[in-house]
Amino acid sequence: MMGLTNLNSTHLSSAKITAAQDAIAALETALAEITVNLSPEDRKRYGSINEQNKLFVNKVYDYNQSQNNLSSPEVDWEEYNNDHRSRNLMEALISRLESIITRLNNAKTLHDYDNYQSALVDYSYTTYKAGSSAPGFEDKYKDLKQFFVKNGTSTAPPEETK
Repeated sequence: MMGLTNLNSTHLSSAKITAAQDAIAALETALAEITVNLSPEDRKRYGSINEQNKLFVNKVYDYNQSQNNLSSPEVDWEEYNNDHRSRNLMEALISRLESIITRLNNAKTLHDYDNYQSALVDYSYTTYKAGSSAPGFEDKYKDLKQFFVKNGTSTAPPEETK
């Protein structure tokens, strides 16, 4: 039985590739002033606050918004609120970017699968043609067979999963 091929035959046009690359460059430029490259030591020191601590931060924010007379005068609340808004914005941007990355990885996976299935078909054809002494195919076969684990005397590609 022939395996599924061309699971993803949608390809971006040159204009859309350029638009995507330009959009990423624009995003990098727009975010350049806030992006920070932390060392492994800094990342360990500052880390990411856990979910319980995020709830705590949000609760303090809520109190400051609804009953600011209960807030400590020693806290710079303008900066606290700016940090809170920035953090929420970054979380939303990260979520959207992660969704895009997941979809791109899914599309790439299908293209990889399509390429591999077509390469297996070509390898089978090459094996057949090399066996018939067609010019050039024996060298191609020798070059390609290195990618397959030998099972006894066979150099056949692995079985397709159905």
